[in-house]
Amino acid sequence: MKTDHPGFGGVLCGGETGCSAFPPSEKPETAERLKKKSTGNGSMMMVKLYGRGVYVIKGREIIEDTAENAARLKAEARGADLQRAREGTIAYSILKNHNHSGSMERLKLRFDALASHDITFVGIVQTARASGMEKFPIPYVLTNCHNSLCAVGGTINEDDHLFGLSAAKKYGGIYVPPHLAVIHMYMRERMAGCGKMILGSDSHTRYGALGTLAIGEGGGELVKQLLGKTYDVDYPRVVAVRLTGKPRPGVGPQDVALAIIGAVFEKGYVKNSVMEFIGDGIANLSADYRCGIDVMTTETACLSSIWETDGRIREFLEIHGRPEDYRELRPADVAYYDGLVDVDLSAVKPMIALPFHPSNCYEIDTFCDNLEDILHGVEERALKLFGNPEIRGGLTGKIADGRLRVDQGVIAGCAGGTFGNVMAADSVLKGQNIGNGAFSLSVYPASQPVLLELTRNGTLTDLMEAGAVTRTAFCGPCFGAGDVPANGALSIRHTTRNFPNREGSRPGAGQIAYVALMDARSIAATAKNRGFLTSAENCDTDSAIPAYSFDGRPYENRVYDGFGRADPDAALRYGPNIVDWPEIGGLTGDLLLRIVSYITDPVTTTDELIPSGETSSYRSNPLGLAEFTLSRKDPAYVGRAKAVQKAEKARLAGQDPGQVLPELRKVFAGIRSIGGFGSVDPMKTGIGSAIYAVKPGDGSAREQAASCQRVLGGSANIAREYATKRYRSNLINWGMIPFLLDGEPPFQNGSYLFVPRIREKIGSGDCSRIEAYVIGENAEKIELRIAPLTPDERRIIQAGCLINFNRAQAGLKV
Repeated sequence: MKTDHPGFGGVLCGGETGCSAFPPSEKPETAERLKKKSTGNGSMMMVKLYGRGVYVIKGREIIEDTAENAARLKAEARGADLQRAREGTIAYSILKNHNHSGSMERLKLRFDALASHDITFVGIVQTARASGMEKFPIPYVLTNCHNSLCAVGGTINEDDHLFGLSAAKKYGGIYVPPHLAVIHMYMRERMAGCGKMILGSDSHTRYGALGTLAIGEGGGELVKQLLGKTYDVDYPRVVAVRLTGKPRPGVGPQDVALAIIGAVFEKGYVKNSVMEFIGDGIANLSADYRCGIDVMTTETACLSSIWETDGRIREFLEIHGRPEDYRELRPADVAYYDGLVDVDLSAVKPMIALPFHPSNCYEIDTFCDNLEDILHGVEERALKLFGNPEIRGGLTGKIADGRLRVDQGVIAGCAGGTFGNVMAADSVLKGQNIGNGAFSLSVYPASQPVLLELTRNGTLTDLMEAGAVTRTAFCGPCFGAGDVPANGALSIRHTTRNFPNREGSRPGAGQIAYVALMDARSIAATAKNRGFLTSAENCDTDSAIPAYSFDGRPYENRVYDGFGRADPDAALRYGPNIVDWPEIGGLTGDLLLRIVSYITDPVTTTDELIPSGETSSYRSNPLGLAEFTLSRKDPAYVGRAKAVQKAEKARLAGQDPGQVLPELRKVFAGIRSIGGFGSVDPMKTGIGSAIYAVKPGDGSAREQAASCQRVLGGSANIAREYATKRYRSNLINWGMIPFLLDGEPPFQNGSYLFVPRIREKIGSGDCSRIEAYVIGENAEKIELRIAPLTPDERRIIQAGCLINFNRAQAGLKV
């Protein structure tokens, strides 16, 4: 039962916490020192991490799992079976109810509902259709909140939307038209319920505050559910997040979320774990407030989240016409957790997460007191990321008379656009004005029912009179398809992410823009001060928020709900950009890899692997989208990958690959010089490209981060670790091998690696040691490994991709 976690224990938020923006070896000393100061490395303790597992008695008392506490545990447990305490968590009971494996150690989960948006649902439906799907077996919601503006590529965005509607009619789905709701607000309002599980093809699929254990994954995992298969995962660590106290005035959910992210992200404290929120402090938070914290748990790299439920969640579900979906969720009288994040809500102050990660957070007051030092550190990191010396001074030059000038404010999406957040912003801005200077403010309510209520109660009038621009439900500001800032501008946003270029800038064209994450309350306070960064600490923003009245008629009148009413005779509506997946071959016995991108950044995000923003319009065309792969990080990647792919296509056509790529003749000669491989046949050896990255896959669940590599001939990734389970799952579902390499790579960009007997090795299941050879003047033997694979994952990689695997199982032609 013990799960000691060396290196943790009583760490304050920011005390030793880093982030991908400033890895430990590079983080300016001043910025690190100020981060410690910022979050109270003294008398005020916001967040504490426990170094060992803990027992929670009656949901409140914490006893660490130590030998010294054994007698106390026995007494406090009052006869309860401590060995079964792991079963006392909320997460355990929900996972058990959805597990079909017969073993709680190796879970095979089936979900209650699925959700996708218009960047992902076309590919998912096409994949499931190619795999033999005839109808949606569970409710599947297709929302249209990412390509809503239809701004790029002519008809292709609306073509995707109408494809979604035709798929909902043909297969029995639920279709939410553009501008009606962002994906996660619709799921909160209409689908989430206590004890349920929901799987979404968006990384921010989080409905734990409403009692739903939800997971964001790549499209391949949704395809499995549509085919009646399971989501396979080892039983995860469950880490408690105990909330105590009450937020001070001006502190919102984004502030609490950033404090938690700053404490846990770099340490990996909750990576691939379920975060279970407990504690007396929950009762002091509205349902909206809880959802605002919950959606940001994705940025900790956890697997999912779940919260205790109470009367406020009952009220939320009643307001939305679903009282039957409520039940009280609490841990058992004795519950064991693999770790504990202790959060004192009363100690949290307004926060800001600076570029280029939500974990790069400071208290706003501390940041404002040390602008020059901290911003200089961000500029130095930006210089390393983008290589443009003009970056220096771009942020520090915004300091005027000791204050920071901000260019843009945005409150939007699943994190910021809730009723409570917009009302809190209005309480600051009512009767004020944001001025007619460069600063602008945009507010995107998260759904049409929320927008309707804000219209009826006069809030939109207040905001527009103050100079804010109000818009419809749209996720664009979160991923670079809306409100792209000017070159060199700083935008403060209550959205989910501030990764490099995610706001839509193009470094290859000499552009850079900066996004800092803040809560709607402090964004409004900044807007009130005409763009000078301001904390909302002294603003009473939440006590006057009125009760919310939900009117579901926008959904009743516009949403197509065809679940259970599939029409097999209905035709799918295609557009010229909707293209089937190209044919993908299976894994050969031996494999030759050429490294075509070599990335040494501490973390590589999915947005860097396949950019968001305007490129999302091409996500229904696998080969068209693949042209953008790594375009902002490594523009030469596509050309290098295509050169390798051309040689593999020649091999598959029965031609000598060395005629297409002459250097291969020398490479195969080098392979034959290795003892035991003299008979290696180039015509029977798969030739693929690979990327090396230290820690790829942080961020979005979009499977295109992997599929774009695959359709360009990618066969593998090589990494020290993978940032998220979902990215590794995407690689596997597209037939790519997720190799791991310890230590510094003995190869470089352009190197060739020969991996003998790889098909046999993967089939055996023993992948802890895989021999490979760097082919140069002298072949150098190295050791790769693959983390454990499930039997199905092994077969998917051998088949070449999930589509091939599914078709073979269904007896269809591959």
